[in-house]
Amino acid sequence: MSPLNALNWRYAVKQFANTTLTTEQQQLEPLLEATRLSPGAFGLQPYRILVISNPELRTDLLAYSMGQDKVVHASHLLVFAAVTRIDEAFVAAHIELMARQRGGDIEAYRDFQAHLRDYFNNMTDQEKSHWADQQVYLALGTCLTSAALLGIDSCPMTGFDAAGYDALLGLADQGLRSVAICPLGVRHAEDTVADLPKVRLPAQVMTRVLA
Repeated sequence: MSPLNALNWRYAVKQFANTTLTTEQQQLEPLLEATRLSPGAFGLQPYRILVISNPELRTDLLAYSMGQDKVVHASHLLVFAAVTRIDEAFVAAHIELMARQRGGDIEAYRDFQAHLRDYFNNMTDQEKSHWADQQVYLALGTCLTSAALLGIDSCPMTGFDAAGYDALLGLADQGLRSVAICPLGVRHAEDTVADLPKVRLPAQVMTRVLA
């Protein structure tokens, strides 16, 4: 499927069929890998992605999902959770990862490490949280586009009780907090929203070319 065809095909699914995605048929693993490769500031990834297929757990999460039962009827539920501690240890772990994956002496990365340390030291905790949220949204965007290209239906959601999710999933103990969720699966044949035309600003209004 071409990118434009995929993006015209996708929509925020309102009703999922009770159909389970498989890695072979629906390419769930490539979707997760595509999301892992999402761009982000400095190459840092201040978030984790929880993949929830357990129907009992998703039923429990319904109480914190504003009554949106798509979290139950979808095949899988992704929870995008931001890292809560963005500090020198977080930066140091990234530098170590760079050295392992790119090779060379870790000392070659010290200037970059100092730059990151200074960058975050100049931020308040609230600003760090906002920055982490922005990185989550970049990953969510990659996930949605990749899902469309793979023929997987999805629905991005930020309208949920994050505190309830955090408590039920024990995210605080993992140094995480939920930011966005995204059910994945197959659209229901009776989801009439699927056939509605997209409502988007015209290209001449949305895009402005500055000479």
